[in-house]
Amino acid sequence: MNFLSDTTAPAHPALLASLTAANSGYAASYGNDAITTELKARLSEVFATDLELVLTTSGTASNALALSVLCPPHGMILCHDEAHIHRDERGAPEFFSGGAKLLPLAGEHAKIDPGELERALNQWPQDFVHAPPPCALSISNLNESGCAYSPTELTALTGRAKSKALNIHFDGARFANALVSSGESAASMSWQSGADILCLGATKNGALGAEAILLFGNARRHLPELQARQKRSGHMGPKARYIAAQMLAWLHDDLWLDLARAANTSAAEIANTLRKAGAEIVHPVDGNEVFVRLDVEVARQLRSAGAGFYQWPDGSARFVASWSTTDNDLKALEDALGG
Repeated sequence: MNFLSDTTAPAHPALLASLTAANSGYAASYGNDAITTELKARLSEVFATDLELVLTTSGTASNALALSVLCPPHGMILCHDEAHIHRDERGAPEFFSGGAKLLPLAGEHAKIDPGELERALNQWPQDFVHAPPPCALSISNLNESGCAYSPTELTALTGRAKSKALNIHFDGARFANALVSSGESAASMSWQSGADILCLGATKNGALGAEAILLFGNARRHLPELQARQKRSGHMGPKARYIAAQMLAWLHDDLWLDLARAANTSAAEIANTLRKAGAEIVHPVDGNEVFVRLDVEVARQLRSAGAGFYQWPDGSARFVASWSTTDNDLKALEDALGG
């Protein structure tokens, strides 16, 4: 019963097979290969728009690199207080950008409150020499409490930010989970909702290690600078075809959505099991994460039965389902709770 994180899950067999298929003969280096070219075309179809593409192997690298071209060293990045870039990336956005300031905003269930965004934009003018100007807004979807923004919620935030000339970054480490939960299209949950750059994550959803930085619209002009920063920081993979091959297999026949749907379904069952046992579900379960308040004795009972879950800083417990969560795992959880 490993519910610690979707990063603990194995890679999907189809993605592992894609590596073997790609491992034949010679190919151009650094993303100039035929597989990466094919991936770019496929992603353009999925997102229904022309885009540029940079591949990495970690979400932190993707987020930090993306934000480094959207915000100058003297600027400020607005994000939720619970955002991964703020809480869990050891200052990588500040490091990669050369010193940009992060300004955390409040909002229930790790969603940025529009009023808080408005107050921040009014409090921090862009023409005051003594203060860092807001230059970028970062939104996670799914967010760090496992909740999904709707396109309406996204555009309410990005529209106000764009009116102040801010660039928009979406952290999509669990983007597939948000898509299947909402029933929306990839386009409506990204560039049509205001994203200039989306960091699309496959690692939490079946990949061995594959992430894509997608640049939409006018943000495509940042590609040369992004590639330069990618190279300088040591994140330009020489054999990028192996990353691209994973993502192509992931997208094939909508496998990425099937895997996310399986994880979301398991999370819903975990939430129901915990709720029946008297636990309090802290946030809406919009994806593959469940946050719950457990009695100390119940938590001890679960760990004694072999359940792995993470204690969140606010005192709640986080249970994460993955594509590989089995019916046996779910049954074992129910049995451990005396169900």
